[in-house]
Amino acid sequence: MASADLRQELDCSICLSIYTDPVTLRCGHNFCRVCIDRVLDTQEGAGVYNCPECRAVCQEHPALQRNITLCNIVGSFLSTRPDQEIGIFCTYCVDSPVPAAKSCLLCEASLCDKHLRVHSKSAEHVLCDPTTALGNRKCSVHKKLFRYYCTEDASCICVSCSLAGKHWGHKVEMLDEAFETKKEKLRDILQKLTTKRAETEKRVQSLQERRREDQGKAAGVTETVTALFRDIRRQLEDLENRVQSEISRQEQRVPLSVSDLIQQLEIKKDELSGKMRHIEELCNMSDPVTVLQEPDTGDLCDTEDTERHDNQVHGAGDLDVGLILGKLHKLSDIITGINTGIYAQEDTDLLLDVTTAGNNVLISGDRKTASWSDIRQNHPVTPERFEYDQVISTRGFSSGRHYWEVDVSKSVFWAVGMCYPSIDRRGDKSYIGDNNKSWCLWGGGFNHCSARHDSKVIQLPDNIPCDRVGVYLDYEAGQLSFYSLCDPIRHLYTFTAALTEPLHAALDVWDGCITICGGVRCWEKLP
Repeated sequence: MASADLRQELDCSICLSIYTDPVTLRCGHNFCRVCIDRVLDTQEGAGVYNCPECRAVCQEHPALQRNITLCNIVGSFLSTRPDQEIGIFCTYCVDSPVPAAKSCLLCEASLCDKHLRVHSKSAEHVLCDPTTALGNRKCSVHKKLFRYYCTEDASCICVSCSLAGKHWGHKVEMLDEAFETKKEKLRDILQKLTTKRAETEKRVQSLQERRREDQGKAAGVTETVTALFRDIRRQLEDLENRVQSEISRQEQRVPLSVSDLIQQLEIKKDELSGKMRHIEELCNMSDPVTVLQEPDTGDLCDTEDTERHDNQVHGAGDLDVGLILGKLHKLSDIITGINTGIYAQEDTDLLLDVTTAGNNVLISGDRKTASWSDIRQNHPVTPERFEYDQVISTRGFSSGRHYWEVDVSKSVFWAVGMCYPSIDRRGDKSYIGDNNKSWCLWGGGFNHCSARHDSKVIQLPDNIPCDRVGVYLDYEAGQLSFYSLCDPIRHLYTFTAALTEPLHAALDVWDGCITICGGVRCWEKLP
């Protein structure tokens, strides 16, 4: 639609000017509130009301519904027009437009300074800043200014509305009192929103800080791993160069030795050819005296000399593979160096504390495996011993980053986690995961797993193979993570808490056994 056509669509069909506070009749046609009010007032005596546009008939005074969408369109359109087109002018200055100083809500007119001086000063003539929305300050039924506020219907009403009509008997307040009450509520809401926004900003800053920390850790780990692999590549390249150099050295040495032997054998062959010719001459002679006087030639077929040359040939043609393989054994040193580059200290054993094991728990001789037994062991009751089928490690961790693995494939129901040494040893709240001093991964049957802390259960996705669990503790960060060491390895859950005591590994077993695999590895070099 062209701009001119759009402009015409915004004109009231009564005043032929752009809509001012547009309202809609039941038939759907729009008019300025002031314009349609005047038309309906003239029709009031006839007892029937007609739409000026389509002549639709209404027996009662039609309700005027403000057209918010059209009002917004008019506002957007006027905001793009020059200032002189959107100014509010005096209603009584008809010869030339004069800017209005005030608007009278009772008269529904705008006044310049000249007409304002002669305007009525009575209280019912309420003056306000210049505005075009004068009609929405009056009751559309009684044409009286709003003086009261109906708290039940949440609407502004006039005196007549408060004494009769649908607002009769409702709780009403003076408009100014309701205004102050509403502003007080708005101030309370504003205060709450301000507090909420401050809390949100604080959380955003905390998350941003956490993100920066994570990015810093990731950058540090990336740098460490990059440096490690760069060193590995350098060592492998050096080893490859040394092995290739050894092969080249031996390859160059072999042709020289073989060439010397060939030259020696060529000389020997010429000597043998000359002797063969001499012997053939002797064989063709008929003089027995000459032949018999020739020296003995038996040494010409010396086999030892031939074997010596053969040995020299074979020896000269062999690469020293043992020497080459010996150099390749350096690979094992490089692999060992990878571990020492990642871990600042060697693996240390994580052993189970027999004195804490419940009466239905058997601990293996190496103190790595906890097995469930239906026969009670009748261990002595001590403050350290658990009432139920649990056991914790002898060692606790109060700093650093540590990792270990637990084989749970031979247990029907199990729990793997960590706890404070101050955990209760007896009572229903002594199970790991059922109190605020322990965190665990619980599993059993059909690959069902859940993370538990302080009796709160977080169900994890089903059907994740979980025969071997990896446990990673970052004490300073207050993070305890669990992994399923299937193919591929999957992160299961991470607890985050402000740790206040050393943490001990904790196991719970029922019907079967679970085993700590290997020792604990400490990532002291990783940032």
